[in-house]
This record gives sequence, C-alpha cells and structure tokens, in this order.
Amino acid sequence: MATKSSSAAAAGGKRKAFGKHNDDGRTKAAKTSSGKKHIKPEVEDNESSDEGSDLEFHTGENTESTPNESGNDSNQAKSGTSSREAHAKQKQIALERRNAKPLADEVHRTKKLWEKLRRKSHVPKEERTQLVEELFTIITGRVKDFVLKHDAVRAVQTAVKYATPAQRRQIAKELQGTYAQLAESRYAKFLIGKLLVQNDKEIRDLIVPEFYGKVRKLINHAEGSWILDDVYRGVATKEQKANLLREWYGPEYSLFRQPKGTEVTGDLSKILADDPAKRTTAMKYLFDMANGLIQKKMTGFTMLHDALLQYFLNLKPETDEFKEFFETIKEDEGGDLLKNMAFTKSGARLVCLLLAHGTAKDRKQLLKAYKDTYQLMSGDTNAHTIILAAYDLLDDTVLTSKTIFSEILGKNDENEHIAFLANDLNARTTVLYLLEGMSKAVFPASHATDLEILKEIHEIRTKTSKKDPEVRRKELVAAMSPQLLSAVTSHAADLVATSFGCQFVTDVLLSATGDKKAALEAITSTAGGDPNAEAPEDAYQALPPHISTTIAGGRMFKTLIAGGRFDKASGSIQKCDPPLNFADLLYPVIKEHIVQWATGPSSWTVLAMLEASDFSSKKELLKTLKSNKEELTKAATEAPAPKKEETEEKPKAKKGKNASAPKGNQGSKLLLEKLEA
Repeated sequence: MATKSSSAAAAGGKRKAFGKHNDDGRTKAAKTSSGKKHIKPEVEDNESSDEGSDLEFHTGENTESTPNESGNDSNQAKSGTSSREAHAKQKQIALERRNAKPLADEVHRTKKLWEKLRRKSHVPKEERTQLVEELFTIITGRVKDFVLKHDAVRAVQTAVKYATPAQRRQIAKELQGTYAQLAESRYAKFLIGKLLVQNDKEIRDLIVPEFYGKVRKLINHAEGSWILDDVYRGVATKEQKANLLREWYGPEYSLFRQPKGTEVTGDLSKILADDPAKRTTAMKYLFDMANGLIQKKMTGFTMLHDALLQYFLNLKPETDEFKEFFETIKEDEGGDLLKNMAFTKSGARLVCLLLAHGTAKDRKQLLKAYKDTYQLMSGDTNAHTIILAAYDLLDDTVLTSKTIFSEILGKNDENEHIAFLANDLNARTTVLYLLEGMSKAVFPASHATDLEILKEIHEIRTKTSKKDPEVRRKELVAAMSPQLLSAVTSHAADLVATSFGCQFVTDVLLSATGDKKAALEAITSTAGGDPNAEAPEDAYQALPPHISTTIAGGRMFKTLIAGGRFDKASGSIQKCDPPLNFADLLYPVIKEHIVQWATGPSSWTVLAMLEASDFSSKKELLKTLKSNKEELTKAATEAPAPKKEETEEKPKAKKGKNASAPKGNQGSKLLLEKLEA
C-alpha cells in the first residue's frame, strides 16, 4: 500500500504543472481554452501511473490543454492505442502525403545518388562517372522542376560539379528564361554560381543577359542582390557590366538596349555629354536608388560603389547636390558603408576623393569609421590607398600617428606586424611611401592605379589643405621612425632573409630619423660567419643561404656603405644626414672571411668599401686583397663552380643561351683593377 501511495504521489508531482491535485493523486478537471472541463482517468496502479505521467510531462508545459490534445487523449484512452502507435500512424500519414507530391520518386532517387556523390574521397572515379550518368537520366528534361526544391537542387548542383562541359551547357539551356527567378530563391541561387564558376563563355552569355531590365528589383531583393553583384563583379564582361550599371541611371536604360555593334558605356559623364538634358532625371534616379540601399544597410555591393562613384564624379563642388551626398556618406551609422567601400576599387577611390574635398573636420569623421581596421586595410589591394591618401591630406600629423601608425606598426614597440609590412606587396607601400615617395621600387606596374589616385588628390589638396606637403611628410617620418628602427633591431635576421625585407631595411636606415646605432649593428651581425659553410651530412635540413650569397643582401650592403641612393638626374649619390659610416661597422664582422666576400656574389660590397670616402680601414683591406691576388684572378676569369643543389635541381641550359655573357666575377675584376691602380 505504501508503494502505491508513493507512486501516486510521484505521478501527482509530475502533473503539478498541468492541473490541481487531490491528496489521493486524482487530477481535478482542468479548464480547456473553450471553457469546458476535461476529466483525466484516475491512476489505477504503478505502471499506468508512470506511463501516464511520462506522456503528460512530454506533451508540453502549458497549464491548459487544447481541445485537440484533450480529444486525442480521450480517444487513445477509449481505443486503447499507445503513444508509440499514434506517432507511427502520424509518420505513415506524412510519408503518404510526401509520396503524393509530383516527382516524389525521382527526388528520392536523386537524394540517394547525391548522398554518395558528395563524399568525394569515398567514391572511385569510375563509380562517380556512372552515378553522374544515372543522375542525368533522372533530371534531364525536368531540371526546372528540380531546382526549385530545396533538397533536390543540391543534387543538380552536384551534377553540375562533376558534369562534362556539354552536360553543363545542357542544364544551362534547360534553365534559360528562369535565372532571374532562381536568383531570388534561397537555395537555387547557388546553382547559378555553380554554372558560372566553370568560366564557360557560352553559359555566361546565356545567364548574364537574363538580368537585364531587372537590376532595380534584384538589387533590393534579400537573396537576388548577392548573386547579381557576384555576377557583376566576377563574371560579366566589360560590355555586360556597362549594361547592368546603366540601369541605375533611369528606367529607360532598363527598357531599351543599345543597338548591336555600338559601344556600350557605363560612364555617366559620357552619357550626359551626349544628352545633357537627361542630367537632372538620371542623377535623381541614381541617388534615390543608391540611398535606398544605404538606408537598408545593404552597402556591400560592388555595383553600388561603382554607381556612387559615377554620381560623385558628375557633381560640382560647393553645390547643394554635393553637400547632400557628402552628408549622406558621413551620416552612415556604424560606418558600414565606408568600411565596405574601402575594399572595392571604385569605393576606395571615392573615399580618397571625399577625403581630398572635405574639410579637416570631415576627414577626421570619415577616418573615424576605420578604427581597428587599418591593419586589415594595409594589406588589401584597394583599401591601402586610403591610408596613403590620409598621409597626404591630414594636416594633423599627431592624429595620423596615433590612429594609423599604432595599428599598422603595432602598439608599445611590439613590432608584431613588421614582417608582414616589409614583405606584403600592398602593406609595404603604407610605410615606404613616406620614405621613398612615388618611386617605381615602391609602386611597380601592378600599382599604377595607386599613382593615378595620388596624383588626383595632390591636385585637389592644393585648394583644400594648408600644410606644406614636405613638412607633413617629415613630421610623419619622425613619428614612425622610433618604431621602425626598433623593428629592424629586433627582427634583423627575419627581414634580411627576403628581397623585399632587404629593401625595407635599406629605406629605413637611410630615411628614418633618430639614433640608428642599434639597428645598424643588428644588420651587420647578420653578415657574420663563413659564406661557404655547409650543413653536416647528418643534419636534418640544409643551412639557410648566407646573406653574402644573395643578390638582395649584397645590394643592401652596397647601398648602406655608399650612404645614400643614386640620383639619376644629378648622376651622384645623395647621402643621408647624418652619415651612416656603415663600412666601419661591417668590416670587423666580415674581416675573417673577406676573401670569400671578394670572390663571391657580394664582391660588389667589398668594392663599395674601397670606394667609400669614410672607410677608415681601406689600407688594411687593400693589403689583404693583394696577398690573395691569385684567388681574385681565378674568380675574375673562371665561371663559379655550381653548388651540388643547383646541379641536381636545375635543368641543362640550351646551347647558345647566354653565349655572349661575360665569364667570371665582374666585381672581382674591378677589385683587381683597384689593386693595380
């Protein structure tokens, strides 16, 4: 009896959330939402009590049961069916309902095939080919029906992935006329990407024109906007881009196309030059369309940034349109628009132009949006130009050093980013530009756009900036010099290991201001050791090449010994002030192996020492070289013996190649001439 009462009490405890209870464990009638009462059956024994309590506890946490739930409970009690049987019946009904849908069997088969195909590493190539063929027999002629089903479209994407070019074109042609609809689908939009990523021109020319006339609708669609922008940014040809961009200038460009054979341009200034009467309507339509996306925080589209740049380039400074546009950009909450624009070509150029045209207050407000982003921007193909523009436009150099230098160089002399800054093709410009200016060594042909933007803002800043450019540059160099010299001192070995690192070290030591002694000593220490040393046979890996055997290292030492850069205009070396006296620091380090230096790839370094006017050990060096004249003569007349690694890795040179090239070490030849003079 005690057992029964305790079991009932436990059951009553579980039911407490669902209704009131008497002491004997009977549940009082709970009112339903309809106001009627439903009396639950009494607990008869332990087994029924436990089963009933578990069932009630699982059904929910509401204190009131719905009429349907009450009816089901009473029906189950009357019919004697258990909860498991009821669930099985519901499952069967759901299965029958699913099987009654169109293409149910075909979708089920494609899903089974997809389950196998998606595990690429577990399916042999021959079996995969057979599975793809079977998949194509199912979907051929019915692709449109499959792609709009969230589960079946994945199978079609897999078919595209492993299909032949002909099979992909077959799918692309079947879907012709539906791509705008697919772009708006949450799942089918990925199929468009799968088709375009194969770089098939025929497929591209089938898909892209289907977005003509639908740009305004798609760019405002939550799903379609991203696939439209991906197509515009990465796939479309120049002409296709122009057709898509023109739709931002008015509805007439969406409805009417240029006649075939005529040049299509997306440049708004050219369009307005041909028809000036359209300026008011085109500019208003463009601004309203762009502003709508800005207000909805949909600011990451390359197409939007291109459109904003076209709008800005056709504004006149000091006009109401110009001021309204400037305020629209500045008032963007959180700076999402400015951050997104920094990483696209048109967006970065637009930000640079805004900085150039703005006041000192405007510039500070615009750059405030990039806080904690400068490190990422410095290495980006487009965003680093904004940092360069900030150097040339901000008169407050203290603000520049606190906001930009602290991020790209690191805080508290940690110098954790120095290797990245020295070797990254984009990031290095954010440091070397202040040291070398617009030099080809800093801006190679791949960075010609940077020079165009800099020239553009230099022309504008003559009207908007008060500070002398050279004064600004010197103040910035003085602000960054302590950290740069500290970085060279602490990371000398890492920096001289690469050609870009050697150039970075040279520029810092020549152009930075302050005490350079520690940095110079750190660089000279990297030259120590035997240049011809080899690793033991049982060594785990080969020794890194000695700095004297690298072209970049020899060039760095030669320039530092000369104490400045060679100026083509004057035909002389422009020495830095104060002089480095690098030859006197380097000679004691390499004195023991000076003959190997004089007969090796860095023989030009030894020659630079003899030519340096501030080298105090010139007589001692000449005496050492004269005593080893035979070795110098041998190096000057004979080709150097190839190393073991070079003979194993390099293919044999073709006959006649470099036949006219001079043999022997040219630096050693000039050293011999110095000895004979």
